[in-house]
Amino acid sequence: MTATTEAGRLLPADLLERFRARAAGYDAANTFFAEDFADLEEAGYLRILADTRPGDAGGMAGAAAAQRRLAAAAPATALGINMHLVWTAVAGLLADRGDASLESVLDEAGRGEVFAFGVSEPGNDAVLFDSLTRVDRLPDGGYSFTGTKVFTSLSPVWTRLGIFGKLHGRDGDDVILHAFVPRGTPGVEIVEDWDPLGMRATQSHTTRLSGVRVPADAVFRRVPVGPNADLLVFGIFAAFETLIAAVYLGIADRALDLSAQALGRRRSMVADRPLSDDPVLRNTLAAAAMQRTAAEAQLRGVVQDLDARVDEGPAWFSRLVTLKTHAVEAAVAATRTALHVGGGSGFAASSEVVRLHRDALAGQFHPSTEESARATVATALLGPPSA
Repeated sequence: MTATTEAGRLLPADLLERFRARAAGYDAANTFFAEDFADLEEAGYLRILADTRPGDAGGMAGAAAAQRRLAAAAPATALGINMHLVWTAVAGLLADRGDASLESVLDEAGRGEVFAFGVSEPGNDAVLFDSLTRVDRLPDGGYSFTGTKVFTSLSPVWTRLGIFGKLHGRDGDDVILHAFVPRGTPGVEIVEDWDPLGMRATQSHTTRLSGVRVPADAVFRRVPVGPNADLLVFGIFAAFETLIAAVYLGIADRALDLSAQALGRRRSMVADRPLSDDPVLRNTLAAAAMQRTAAEAQLRGVVQDLDARVDEGPAWFSRLVTLKTHAVEAAVAATRTALHVGGGSGFAASSEVVRLHRDALAGQFHPSTEESARATVATALLGPPSA
């Protein structure tokens, strides 16, 4: 069964239409996609990477195809679910490469636990390579985490939150500790402050950690501060950038479909012909479609190589950040085109095209940002800049 066929089985057309019908209401009310979430749970969608893992089974290709299909109907739903799927993808990518340290994530996801990312921090542009969250040692051998996390998608429903923070080493060597904490852990506070321009239904609230106690055996990774070759870093980059790209390509897919529908429906009174025959508008639509096609090819190559365990060493990071950047650019171009060709009625705040465009703009805030991505590629070509 191909990845596209499996995505169609998981997400039949009638289910997608229900998601699409709800999306506007979630966006307008700035509420969580609760009904979508329940439907996806019932369908077993949150288990897709636990049931079909990355590797020979083709888990990354299948998950990317499914997320792209879901995002074309309900982008915020897809983006929210993405954060759970990223953790299961990381666990699968590591296991497929001989590292079983996150097998428990796959086991728990299979039993219905919902994972979220408590990683992004305000003012931390080092992302995974440093942290503003302070970690202190406790007398019992455990640790205490104190800091602020932002963009915590799935805030209303997560049951396991992945966090990290910096522990100052006794000998001067600082380390980053990664752990999961269950919902209800004392000191974990969800601040309901999510009121963005787009991707509103993700309900990605701020999370405050105030002396959150983590047992020593709950810490699943210790990595040095700064860029490093730890497999966990690769796994998070690979899973996050790839599945984010799939979501934004889904937005591009829907925007291009709406553009074609609008051009087929509208007519020029002056030229007495459908606007689908207008050479300028045809050129505009084709340019956006070509961007989508190029990013689509990149996504296909990346997921195939991830499932095949292709070892590109440090070159992987340039591929991953380029894929994410191009997918977001394709979504923004496609939604901008849909606004341009759709006519004045499509400029209504309540129109699907406007919502898709707002959702597409959110892509610039996910790691890696465009500036960071270009720095990664430049370093791969030229080495790090001189001091």
